[in-house]
Amino acid sequence: MLSTSAPQRAMPFASLPNMGEEEFVRWVDLLERRTGVLVPPGRKSFLVTGLRMRMRETGYDDFQTYFNEVLNGVRGAMEWATLVDRLTVHETRFFRHEPSYDLIAGEWLPEIARPGSSGAIHAWSVGCATGEEAYSLAMVLDRGLRSLGDHRMYFGVTATDISNAALSVGRIATYPRERQAEIPEPFRSEYTELQGSDSFVISESLRKRVGFALFNLLEVARAPLKQLDLIYCQNVFIYFARERRRKMLEALASRLKPGGLLVLGPGEITGFTDPSLTRVGGRQTLAYQRLG
Repeated sequence: MLSTSAPQRAMPFASLPNMGEEEFVRWVDLLERRTGVLVPPGRKSFLVTGLRMRMRETGYDDFQTYFNEVLNGVRGAMEWATLVDRLTVHETRFFRHEPSYDLIAGEWLPEIARPGSSGAIHAWSVGCATGEEAYSLAMVLDRGLRSLGDHRMYFGVTATDISNAALSVGRIATYPRERQAEIPEPFRSEYTELQGSDSFVISESLRKRVGFALFNLLEVARAPLKQLDLIYCQNVFIYFARERRRKMLEALASRLKPGGLLVLGPGEITGFTDPSLTRVGGRQTLAYQRLG
């Protein structure tokens, strides 16, 4: 390990060690306890590659020394935050599952925003990664409310993720130009603007409706967000151990207002029931509405 006061020298990748089974179990346990993310034996190479890349950058030459470092007080906490950015998956895209957005705009929103209604719609995009999901949700809510002719309802989206690096991308709201094709018309022309020759940016008016915050989903039972109208949480629970999922889902359900909607990724949860929720939508979606 190099001194923190000295320039750090990247270790040759080939010189970094192999990981034994005991070390693998130790790292898996730490990652699961701190983030909830479960790395099965079949993904050992993913974990080892991620660790080796970060160890190479910081000059550590064995897993045990680096393991001790991420447990080392404030300095370790800072290194852990960087490592989590490398090990968590940020795969996402705009309008990733259109049937879910169709459910929100076509069935749920007209029910919530009845003629003469007023107030605000509070939405939470859980595990938002680099912001594509949160902005897609904001587009749907904004256009949906205007199409209903009700301009008295305000909406806001809170977007959370465990990765600071991913959240920074979301706040800047600038993406490669080729990604613009993921956004269907008329959303694309209304809510995006070209920026130079190789990128585009989300319109300022929509960016103002989306706030980004660092949040670990393991802390959902103590989340400050309450009385939510919509929770959008797709392709997040597939990374958590099965025994954690029910408690986390119950905690999310408790954050919903009566009539509030919880949208999950199709197929990522099986056999889930909650006395406060009823299943809504068709076979292409996985969504629950709070009773009352």
